[in-house]
Amino acid sequence: MILYLHGFRSSPASAKARLVAGSMAALGRADELICPQLPASPKQAMALALALVESIAPAQLAIVGSSLGGYYATWLAERLGCRAVLLNPAVDPLHDLERHVGVTTAWHGDQPFEFKRAYIDELAALKVERITRPERYYLIAASGDEVLDYRTMLAHYAGAHQHLIDGSDHAISEFADYVDAVLAFCLPPEAAR
Repeated sequence: MILYLHGFRSSPASAKARLVAGSMAALGRADELICPQLPASPKQAMALALALVESIAPAQLAIVGSSLGGYYATWLAERLGCRAVLLNPAVDPLHDLERHVGVTTAWHGDQPFEFKRAYIDELAALKVERITRPERYYLIAASGDEVLDYRTMLAHYAGAHQHLIDGSDHAISEFADYVDAVLAFCLPPEAAR
């Protein structure tokens, strides 16, 4: 089972989420992907994620997180003991998101939502200072990420499986080139073929 967590202002309609969904469908395993719309509140987002996977054994679960979703995926992987793939993950989003406090819209729609100042404290409560089992993590970072510093990602996930893309962007526009590697890490080998 894969839980896909989108980034800030993103949604299950993002290009990466759709590529993962399409690849899972091509494997005949579309029903083994959970890709919820996350609430703006980090506390509510993690309550939702935990509720969605509560009956799944850690060995049968992998989480894919993009940007802020990578921050969430790290907290969940540490709490649940499962694998996680991190796509240009936020390592310390507290300061980055401070400037987004207020009403904004998602990238894939015009529905407004409010990112409240209290959510910064909720994010702080989810911070993982150091990952405990690097072998459970697979990091894909782009040196051309215009939003987050890839060097912070490489340092935070030291010892993890890492792939550094030379160039690219925060969205990892060429994610189609990496989706098979992501699924190979998430799924048992016979299922990813």
